[in-house]
Amino acid sequence: MDINKPTDAYTISQLAEEFSVTLRSIRFYEDQGLLTPKRQGKSRIFSRHDRARLILILRGKRLGFSLQEIHELFKLYDSGAQSHSQVQHMLQTIQLRQQKLKQQQADINLLMMELNAAERKCYQHLKKFD
Repeated sequence: MDINKPTDAYTISQLAEEFSVTLRSIRFYEDQGLLTPKRQGKSRIFSRHDRARLILILRGKRLGFSLQEIHELFKLYDSGAQSHSQVQHMLQTIQLRQQKLKQQQADINLLMMELNAAERKCYQHLKKFD
């Protein structure tokens, strides 16, 4: 297989290695309905679509989304005709996550400023020993 040529099929081992996740995690995402590989005997064959979804699952998890929220986002994306209330619910979920992330970003920025100040003080103290 040419590693520079895009492929349409991936094994569970290839995805696990590429994204540094366990086989068990990928199977769990499949059990939760987030991934839908084809079967060839006992082997799972993942598509480019499954690979893209795995990227989104992992990103969503890093950003604090629950698997249920990720599943809801996938359902909304996959189905063109959703009810107004479902779309409103997902919009609220997204906006809530955005608010949490903005607060975390502000907290990180404040912490970085405090760490930078502490670092400067340490350098000042070290100069006294020279």
